[in-house]
Amino acid sequence: MAIMNPDNYHDEQNKKNIMKMRTVLETLPPFCRLYFRGIEEYTSARTRLAYAYDLRLFFEFLHEKNAVCAKTDITTYEVSLLDQITRIDIEEYLEYMSLYQKDGKDITNDERGKARKLAALRSFYNYFYQSELIHNNPAALVPLPKLHDKEIIRLEPNEVAILLDQVEDGTKLTRKELEYHKKTKLRDVALLTLLLGTGIRVSECVGLDIQDVDFETGGIKIRRKGGYEAVVYFGEEVETALLDYLEQRELAIPEEGHENALFLSLQNRRMAVRSVENLVKKYASRVTTLKKITPHKLRSTYGTALYQESGDIYLVADVLGHKDVNTTRKHYAAQADQRRRQAAGYVRLREKPD
Repeated sequence: MAIMNPDNYHDEQNKKNIMKMRTVLETLPPFCRLYFRGIEEYTSARTRLAYAYDLRLFFEFLHEKNAVCAKTDITTYEVSLLDQITRIDIEEYLEYMSLYQKDGKDITNDERGKARKLAALRSFYNYFYQSELIHNNPAALVPLPKLHDKEIIRLEPNEVAILLDQVEDGTKLTRKELEYHKKTKLRDVALLTLLLGTGIRVSECVGLDIQDVDFETGGIKIRRKGGYEAVVYFGEEVETALLDYLEQRELAIPEEGHENALFLSLQNRRMAVRSVENLVKKYASRVTTLKKITPHKLRSTYGTALYQESGDIYLVADVLGHKDVNTTRKHYAAQADQRRRQAAGYVRLREKPD
């Protein structure tokens, strides 16, 4: 039996998701296992886990709000139950998802949250309908919630410069934060410069191993969403920041299983996504209080800058790892419109009279 290398971040995350999935499956009707085996070939463990959580919410809603479903335990539901669910049941479920309580906490879902939950149900129903195990597909009859375009939150060029200056000098940090800053400055500069200079996702960043960085070609090998590998190239500023950090990194003694990790925590373990999110929040809050800056917003900052400089939406889609260029176009439509407006002033039909 193959044993996963504990230092491989992506394999470790995949293993954790698989184990979580098994736990969630114990709370779902047995026929759900057919569905998850059916979609395993073309979905990631993370996606299947997200679908499993959403389906559990759906069955919990039925058990709580549907008189027929309340009579039996969720784990004894049979696939024939799906044929008894109507379009109205699903619409009521989505309405319920707008605001509900779980473990004493209020939980809300906006249009995007409800759209993801309906997408999970559509996939679920579609599998059993195409497999001819049910006769009806009410999920296909429910329209997706109308999504309102969100303004892209990003840092302006001057804010990027101020942010990196702040990471380097830490002038606005508290006394306690400065104590940590002395130890982490080179790492933090390298990490934020890498995020801002390549647009990689935070999960791709924390998953980097030292050997994934190739200074000869100026590229880093990352694992994209969906599990495929890609090489992203970096510029001189990123190279300098990484080389400075790696000099310090060589002196660290990593915990067992974390020897290859590029970015280490103060505990000498591979940094976690949450740690990077907190790090970005700490520094960004000293730069702007009007924008909620996250690692994903740094990705948007890079994508915007690249599009403004190149005007090539396909290049931006490729570098950011968007499988569908329409996803990129939707995100950066405002910049496209701005460029079209600028075009109005480029061509002069007649000279202005003196």
